[in-house]
Amino acid sequence: MFDALKNLDITTRRLFLERAAQSLLGVSVLPALGSFTFAADDKKKPLPKLPGGGTASHVIYLFMTGAMSHLDTFDVVGGRENEGETKPIQTKVSGMTLGNWLPELAKHTDNMAIVRSLHTETADHDAGRYLMRTSYKEIASIRHPGLGAWMMKLNGIRKDRTLPDNVLIGGDNRHPGAGFLEPSYTPIPLGNPNDGLQNTKQPEYLTSGSFQARLDLVNKFDSSFRKKYPQKQVEAYTEFYRQAQALMGSADLKAFDLGLEKKEEREKYGMDAFGQGCMLARRLVENDVKFVEVTFGNWDMHTDIYDKVGTTAGRLDHAVATLLADLKSRGLLKKTVVVITSEFGRSPKVNQNGGRDHHPGVFSGVLAGGGVKGGMVWGASDKQGHSPDDEGVTVADFNATIAHALGLKLGEEIFSKSGRPFKVAHDGVPITKLLS
Repeated sequence: MFDALKNLDITTRRLFLERAAQSLLGVSVLPALGSFTFAADDKKKPLPKLPGGGTASHVIYLFMTGAMSHLDTFDVVGGRENEGETKPIQTKVSGMTLGNWLPELAKHTDNMAIVRSLHTETADHDAGRYLMRTSYKEIASIRHPGLGAWMMKLNGIRKDRTLPDNVLIGGDNRHPGAGFLEPSYTPIPLGNPNDGLQNTKQPEYLTSGSFQARLDLVNKFDSSFRKKYPQKQVEAYTEFYRQAQALMGSADLKAFDLGLEKKEEREKYGMDAFGQGCMLARRLVENDVKFVEVTFGNWDMHTDIYDKVGTTAGRLDHAVATLLADLKSRGLLKKTVVVITSEFGRSPKVNQNGGRDHHPGVFSGVLAGGGVKGGMVWGASDKQGHSPDDEGVTVADFNATIAHALGLKLGEEIFSKSGRPFKVAHDGVPITKLLS
């Protein structure tokens, strides 16, 4: 059997080991690996270091899936027919307005920079999400890493820790994950923040001896293959299993337990999944987790938008305002970049069903904390809210700004297994005027 396993290709062997881990060990902290591929040994070209670069060390990335309407949230200036029933409200910063659904965030605009001129070419949800998370267009021949995986790759994995440095809250089966990078950079997925990190304890039906015996059996399956193919991509997969095993039963898992928070503190965020996800993100950053993404859907409003947007935007408003205040009071906001973004915007014209359709022509994103200059608006949409009128920003530019705030090397190239070079934000140019 060992000889047969040794002769399998890497992809087939990977699938076999995943199934073995789940059936033999009785755990399922590993299933997110199924669609990811390996990187070849890094062939880094010596590139000049870009000047500047921020000192932020954490990211809380709030992804509004379904396409958030810019004309009902962060690009509401008043006097435009296309703004529909949404009205502008004055914020803490003179002359800076938001939609009336965001009264709590209006109190925090001194910490926020709003980019009102983001634009893409795709109006497809999956393609838009992929582009926003990776800075690259989705193609069949390769899978690009998400920003959290890039952050880990360029900064290096901290082997003295059991907690992961890349966490995805809310779940997204089509998340690019680690892409072509090693599996150890894959985000740990949590479907419901209230449940904590599931399946990390030794199964009750296994004694300590039998559990270790199963681990030894998996290692025995693996040993001959590792000896024959002592390559970095093979060792990286083994390292991912080592990390998962170290995490199981660790005292550090309390960082994922919202039950340790006071009820009144949890209620400040909102007891819905997004509100609790934001609180969990704060707990993880407080425990030095580097990248946390929280997804929030319900923005795909093709019908009756003004019966829906108040509730959805209200949850965003309540949770993120509390998050910003909480981070600031704990001294965490200065080192944490908080991002609010979506895959594209929604059409300026309200359709015959009372909703807004997909619109990649222009949309908004928000940056806060982490060396971001607050109280700023970058770019503008035109009088119809249809296209950038000033300072157009690509998705790669937006992501380059985040990466620059983190001090990541924008010019550093990492090579995929096929030998192609890639960079953290593709060819994006950071908006340095938004950063301290």
